[in-house]
Amino acid sequence: PKHNHITPVLRRLHWLPVSKRIIFKILLLTWRALNNMAPVYIKELLQCYKPTRTLRSESNMLLVVPRSRMKTFGDRAFSVAAPSLWNALPKHIRATETLSSFKQKLKTHLFS
Repeated sequence: PKHNHITPVLRRLHWLPVSKRIIFKILLLTWRALNNMAPVYIKELLQCYKPTRTLRSESNMLLVVPRSRMKTFGDRAFSVAAPSLWNALPKHIRATETLSSFKQKLKTHLFS
């Protein structure tokens, strides 16, 4: 019917809501850039976190989140949004080596 919610149908079809789909696409592009499967200009926007001294966080595969001056548009830029979302992922998802398993783990994570 016209006034029913679409959420149960989306869950049954295993489709992500639009906001989660955007996050999925950003993280997928980030994974591809880090694994040399994306264009160079995208890879140049991401910078791996390298602490100045030996820390445990060195092996977490984190990215540097650049500071932005504008909250409305600056935080939406790929160079800011991608590292923020990437660093928020659990380590076992960031450490995934194949594209298909990364997609599967990421989609499962976004559904939960």
